[in-house]
Amino acid sequence: MQFHTLLAPVRAFLPCATPPAWVAWALENPELLLVDHANCEKKAASTALNLMYRYVDQPRLLHKLSRLAREELRHFEQVFGLMQKRGVGYPQLSASRYAGELRKQVRGNEPGRLVDTLLVGALIEARSCERFAALIPVLDPELADFYSSLLKSEARHFEDYLGLAAALAPAAEIAERLAVLRAHEAELIQSVDTEFRFHSGVRPQHKGSGPS
Repeated sequence: MQFHTLLAPVRAFLPCATPPAWVAWALENPELLLVDHANCEKKAASTALNLMYRYVDQPRLLHKLSRLAREELRHFEQVFGLMQKRGVGYPQLSASRYAGELRKQVRGNEPGRLVDTLLVGALIEARSCERFAALIPVLDPELADFYSSLLKSEARHFEDYLGLAAALAPAAEIAERLAVLRAHEAELIQSVDTEFRFHSGVRPQHKGSGPS
C-alpha cells in the first residue's frame, strides 16, 4: 500500500507510536485539533524562515527550507480554509510543551546547535506525519482526505531536515544526538499533558470520577 511505503521510514525514525488515548482525545476536541494544526503550520514556516536568516552561509539549507516554508504556509491556508468552512473560530492558544521541551535539548555551540536544531525539526515533522496517519481512519471523509494529502509533503520535510543534519556531522554524532532526542520525544508523547494539542501527550486519568 502506498501509505505503508510512505510511512515506513517515518515510523522507523520515531521512538514510539502515538498512543490510542491521544487519538481518542483528538476526537473529543475536533475544533482544537484544527486550531492547533493551523498554529503548527505557521510555526513550521516560521522555524524554517528563522533558520534561513540565521544560516545564510548554508546554500543547501536555504534552498530546502525556502521550499519547505512555502509549503507550510500553503498548508496553513488550507487548514484555515477548513476552519472557516466549518465555522471554527481562531482563538489564541497556549503553546504545546512539545517543541519547546525538545529544543531545550539543543546544544548551545555551533555547529552542534544547527545539527541538533535540524534533528529536532526532523522529529517534529515525522511526528506530525505519523499523527496524520493515526487520525485518518477515524476522521470524517473531508478531513481524512485532507490529512491524506499532507502525508507525502510532511514525510519529505522530515527527510529534508534529517538530510541537512547528516551533511553537517559524522554518522556517529548524528546517532548519538538522535538517541538523546528520541528518548526525550518518547517521554513527551507518552506522558500526561494537561491540555490537548496536536503534539500533546496523553490526557490525565481522573480517578474516582465517571466519564465526562
